[in-house]
Amino acid sequence: MTGVSRNFKVGTLLLMSSLLAAGCGGSGDNGSAAPVMEKKEPFEMSIYAAGVSVKEFDDRFRKTLEAKFPHITFKYRTNQPGATITEFVAQGDIPDLIRTDIPTLKTLYTDLGLAYDLREMVKKYKYDLNRFNSVFTQEIIDVMGTGAMYGLPVPPYFPQVLYYNKDLFDKFGVAYPKDGMTLDDVYELAKKMSRTDGGVTYRGFSANTMAFLRDNPFSHPILDPKTDALSDPERWKGLFTTLKRFYDIPNNAIGKTVAEENNAFSKGNVAMQINQHSVYLIIPPEVNWDLVSAPLISGAPKMMGQRGPAYWSITNQSKHKEEAFQAIMEMLSDEIQMQDSKNGIPTTLASKEIQAALGKDHPVYSKKNMNSLNLYPPISATPKRQSGLVDVALGTQQNLMSGQFQKFATNAMDINSVMREADELLKKEVQKEKEKTGAK
Repeated sequence: MTGVSRNFKVGTLLLMSSLLAAGCGGSGDNGSAAPVMEKKEPFEMSIYAAGVSVKEFDDRFRKTLEAKFPHITFKYRTNQPGATITEFVAQGDIPDLIRTDIPTLKTLYTDLGLAYDLREMVKKYKYDLNRFNSVFTQEIIDVMGTGAMYGLPVPPYFPQVLYYNKDLFDKFGVAYPKDGMTLDDVYELAKKMSRTDGGVTYRGFSANTMAFLRDNPFSHPILDPKTDALSDPERWKGLFTTLKRFYDIPNNAIGKTVAEENNAFSKGNVAMQINQHSVYLIIPPEVNWDLVSAPLISGAPKMMGQRGPAYWSITNQSKHKEEAFQAIMEMLSDEIQMQDSKNGIPTTLASKEIQAALGKDHPVYSKKNMNSLNLYPPISATPKRQSGLVDVALGTQQNLMSGQFQKFATNAMDINSVMREADELLKKEVQKEKEKTGAK
């Protein structure tokens, strides 16, 4: 067998050729050893992944899974109207495998009674967690505060970068942004690029404000890890004012809504945008863009802000947990992650070789400065709530804070009022969760 090593070893031969076809694994250096499994009767394994199309699942995983497990029929579903995980659970139609993520782990996994701790499987299969960037494996452990591991990290994760419109910089004779810039450097460029020309307003800067705040370079949490309140309002004031100054530049007013601001770069009249690198982000082909590393903020570590990956999780109700874990190992193999990386999907593995392959086979990314994503290591996730404290779903927290920033950036509220209201709204959300659980 050639190429990057397979995901687990099989150390002995099966006695029957039919068992060999169904149960044999490859050999490699991933530090896991799957015991030989006796052939089981054919069965169906149900997999659910919100936000991942059938085509994406088939292109990335199906061929490998069906070749590896010919006795299993893989039934794949994604979310659509009338077919969400909440509705499937209500109908008793619970999948074996589910793609979870940190913002919705509580509301769409643990609160639905689906949680299954993978530590037993990791131990049984001697699965090497050191394959992964520890930032990602640690977050799924920390988020619930119990030590349980409810999933293994599946690409992509979403690193922050600075996109820029090459045509606009050429039009106004300004040098392109570079890797390693600070936010102050970007601010000076934004002032140069914000202007009107021929009756058209050209903005120098925009941002995915929700991602910038949630994945801030200080890894500062929204809800305090120890108290039922906004975490360190003074730090949040600093982040809000640091970002707002860009929107005080003449000719660079923020979009009217969070969504409008997030989509501003794709319109073609914005010079730069801080956003996530994502294969799901659509930039029209008429926008001649490239990217550099996300700018550094004074006082923050030289690391890359990022939203962590999704996770492959097993449901507690599954009758096929062994096979489900084997399927996860295959979907997170070096081979699949190498191809993912070549297709522009950032790997969750620590492998420098796989990281360096980012975008090499992609028709667009292969022409871009993708190595900028490897300039800084991904920053650790924000501190999680202490064990025993009621938590609020990250999705709720992030929407709350981006909404508060929008009020501040549009001058609808002053900074003190914005922070005071954010604290009040968070406390209301905590109270809602307490009422659900009966906590005090």
